[in-house]
Amino acid sequence: MPIRLRFAPSPTGALHIGGVRTALYNYLLAKKNNGTYILRIEDTDQERFVPGAEEYIIESLKWCGIEPTEGIRYGGPHPPYRQSERKDLYHQYVQDLVDQGKAYYAFDTPEELEAMRTRLSGEGVPAPKYDASVRMSMRNSLTLNDTEVSELFDNNTPCVVRLRVDPDQTVGFEDSIRGLVSFNTSELDDKVLLKSDGMPTYHMANVIDDHLMEITHVIRGEEWLSSTGHHLLLYEAFGWDHPQFAHLPLIMRPDGKGKLSKRDGAKFGIPVFPLDWKGANDEDSFLGFKGFGFEPEAVINFLAFLGWNPGTEQEIFSLNELVDAFDIQKVHKAGARFDFEKALWYNQQYIRRMPLEVLMSKIRSIYSEHGIQVQDDQLKSIATIYQERLRLIKDIFQDTKFVFEDSSSMDSDALKKLWKPALKEKLLHVIVALKSQALQDAVELETITKSILQENELKPGEVFPLFRLGLCGSLQGPTVFQMLQIMGKPGLEKIEKFILNQ
Repeated sequence: MPIRLRFAPSPTGALHIGGVRTALYNYLLAKKNNGTYILRIEDTDQERFVPGAEEYIIESLKWCGIEPTEGIRYGGPHPPYRQSERKDLYHQYVQDLVDQGKAYYAFDTPEELEAMRTRLSGEGVPAPKYDASVRMSMRNSLTLNDTEVSELFDNNTPCVVRLRVDPDQTVGFEDSIRGLVSFNTSELDDKVLLKSDGMPTYHMANVIDDHLMEITHVIRGEEWLSSTGHHLLLYEAFGWDHPQFAHLPLIMRPDGKGKLSKRDGAKFGIPVFPLDWKGANDEDSFLGFKGFGFEPEAVINFLAFLGWNPGTEQEIFSLNELVDAFDIQKVHKAGARFDFEKALWYNQQYIRRMPLEVLMSKIRSIYSEHGIQVQDDQLKSIATIYQERLRLIKDIFQDTKFVFEDSSSMDSDALKKLWKPALKEKLLHVIVALKSQALQDAVELETITKSILQENELKPGEVFPLFRLGLCGSLQGPTVFQMLQIMGKPGLEKIEKFILNQ
C-alpha cells in the first residue's frame, strides 16, 4: 500500500517554523517512499481563524520548495481538504458513535461544569475532569431519559457530544521515534467530539479525515502526543486501523529554556516564521526568514537538522539528498535548540556554493532597491570578493557602502593610534605612484604597492591600516587591495583626500 502523509495546519496566524519542520519531515518521508504528501487545512476552531493565514501557509511551503501534490489548492481524490467544508460528514460519524453507545450527548451548562470542577477540587482531586467517575452525576443522555433528551433538543438546548471512555483499560501504540507509548484510560476524560456550534473538535475531525484520506503515517509535534490516547480510542470505536505515528521533539528557544514560541522572534531578534507576516498591529507583525535575507534551501537544510541527524559528518544537503538520507527513526526524542548562529552558518555555506552569476544578479537587485547602478566588471569584483564573507546577501549593501559614498563614520580611536604627521608626504607619494599603475586584481596590486612602499622606506603595517581607514572608515572588511580592486582609481582618490584632510 503506497504511503500517504499529510501536513494539517490550522489557519490561526503565521505558520511557525516548527510547523515548517513538520511539513518538511512529511515531505521527505513521502518522497523517499514514492508516496503522497497532502495539505489539509484544519479550521474547525472558527473563533481562532485568521484571514490570510491559509494563503500564508501555501506561500510558505512554495518558498521553502516543499509543496504538496494533493490537498487544498492542489486537488485530489478526497475533497474537500478544508475541514470547515466537511461538517456534514462528521455529523454522520458522530451519530454512528452515539447509536452504538460509544458517545453521548451532554447538556451541561458552563456553570454546571464549573460547579463540578469546584466540587472535585474540594475533594482533593488534583485535575478535575469530565470522565467515568462523574458522568453519571451530570446532565447528559446517559442520565436523562429519552423524553427529557427529546425536550431538550426541541428547545434547541446547547449540547456537545462526548466520547464515552471506559476506565481501567490500557491503550498503546509504537511511535516511530519514541517506541512504545501507552495510556491508562482512567487518566483520560470523556473528550468533546462535537461542539455546541456543530463543529467537530480537532480530535474527531482529525481521526475521520486521516482515515478517509487513507493516511498511513502521521508525523506531528510532541504537543499532540498526549492526545493520541483519545485518537486510538476513536479508531477502535470506529473499527479502523490507526496510522503509524511519529511525534517530533520540540524546538527549544536559543537559550534552551522552553519551547520556541512566536513571541521569541521579537525577544531574541530572530525570525521564527518562513515569510514576513503583517498582523493587525506591530506586536502581531513579524519578519520571516525570507525577509531576514535567508536562502530557502539553507532554511530547509537548517530545519532538517533540528532534531534529525543522518549519522554522518555531512551537514550540507540538497533537498534531493535529504530525501535519500532521511530516516524517521533517526529523529531524536530530546528537544532541539534553535541555534540562530548555526542557521546563519548554513546560509553562508549556500552563498559560497552559489553560481557567481546568480549571486551577481541578487546583489544587483539589492543595489537597485537602493537606487544604485553598478557596472558588470565592478559587480563581478564585488561578488567574487564578498562571496566567502557574506552570511546574508542583503548585508552587501551595508558592507559596500564605502564604494558608493564617502564614509559617514570613522574609527577615530584607530585613527588616533595609527596616524603620524611625518607619514603624510610619503603616503601622498605612494598614492601618486599607484595612480600611474593600471589597477588590476588584488594580488597584483598588493605586489606593486609593497614595492612602492619599499622604495619610500615605509612598512606595510604603518600604511595599509591607514589606507583602509581612508577607504571605509574601519579596520574591518576585505583587504585594502580587494577594496581597491572594486573601486579602482576613485578608491585611490578617496584615500588621497583622507590623507590631505589629516
